[in-house]
Amino acid sequence: MPLIKVHDKSFETYLAEEAIQQKVKEIAGNINKDYKDKKPLFIAILNGSFMFAADLFRHITIDAEISFIKLASYKGMKSSGQVITAIGLEMDLIGRDLIIVEDIVDTGKTLHNFLPKLQHQQPASLKIASLLHKPDALKHPLIIDYIGFNIPDKFVVGYGLDYDGLGRNLKEIYQLVDAG
Repeated sequence: MPLIKVHDKSFETYLAEEAIQQKVKEIAGNINKDYKDKKPLFIAILNGSFMFAADLFRHITIDAEISFIKLASYKGMKSSGQVITAIGLEMDLIGRDLIIVEDIVDTGKTLHNFLPKLQHQQPASLKIASLLHKPDALKHPLIIDYIGFNIPDKFVVGYGLDYDGLGRNLKEIYQLVDAG
């Protein structure tokens, strides 16, 4: 398997583009079925979810809206432990059906801090769609309603996920190669 280099680290292919796209279509199909008589608002969390959100939204066939919010807790390869909100949500959420779109849920800290802010705005419903989930890294219990892939607690890049800003543009998802 060919390795790629991002900054000073080596990564190997973990999820191929075809597998990712098939899973995105599957998630969209489930959302289309679950929300067939509703008009959900997708809230995509930047920067990482932009590719997943775009591909997912292309397969949404029901009436729906999308908005973006920027939340971050990563610096390099480690969670900073602090959640930073850089771009806010500027719409009324009372009575809306919300679907949070995440690239990855690992510790759950970002959503753990963000969800109460959304709940305070009294949405009709609130669900989470995440392409990736690291169950072994979870420190804040969350119900993820739409999961693409459960993955081990290893660092990944590609398809929107980055390592210090690089790697988001890769079509596949790559996993860090152990240095030992």
